[in-house]
Amino acid sequence: MRVVAFNASSRKDGNTAILLRRVLDELEREDIAAEVVNIGGQPLRGCTGCRRCRTLQDGRCSRDDDLVNACIEKMRAADGILLGSPTYFSDVTTEMKALIDRCGFVAKSNGDLFRRKVGAAVVAVRRAGSIHAFDTMNHFFTINQMIVPGSSYWNVGVGLEKGDVEKDEEGLRTMKVLGENMAWLLKKVR
Repeated sequence: MRVVAFNASSRKDGNTAILLRRVLDELEREDIAAEVVNIGGQPLRGCTGCRRCRTLQDGRCSRDDDLVNACIEKMRAADGILLGSPTYFSDVTTEMKALIDRCGFVAKSNGDLFRRKVGAAVVAVRRAGSIHAFDTMNHFFTINQMIVPGSSYWNVGVGLEKGDVEKDEEGLRTMKVLGENMAWLLKKVR
């Protein structure tokens, strides 16, 4: 089994990465392979609504000028998908939104490519606004007929400066429980 995690923070080793790593550590303890793909700061374009993915039915976005098609392939090959984003004005980063929109449109247009995969969202936040970002990523999972594990609280870690989430004991505990629950669910679904 394997999980692919997408980090939408431009700070590759920042708070979002720390939170994702906590979840992935638990998965790896259960012998589930994990890969992190850093999409933050990458030139990802939003969906143009051209609908060629629906017409071509090849499981790809018609735009081939960024890494979205590579991300779609990684999602298709994985048993679980983990999305992580810092909170920008009460939502996800533009890179995460582009990933969600384009991968989601391709998946829906090609027979629900991610159906019954396990998906979970992780959010880093300075203070507030994280629940909307959390909802944005969870909407991607639910419309794609994915299975979403819960945790002991919302999957949020609080911190501003790089590494500040390490002081958020509840947030770190939430990530640990999320990883445990995601591993359990992956094994049950398998």
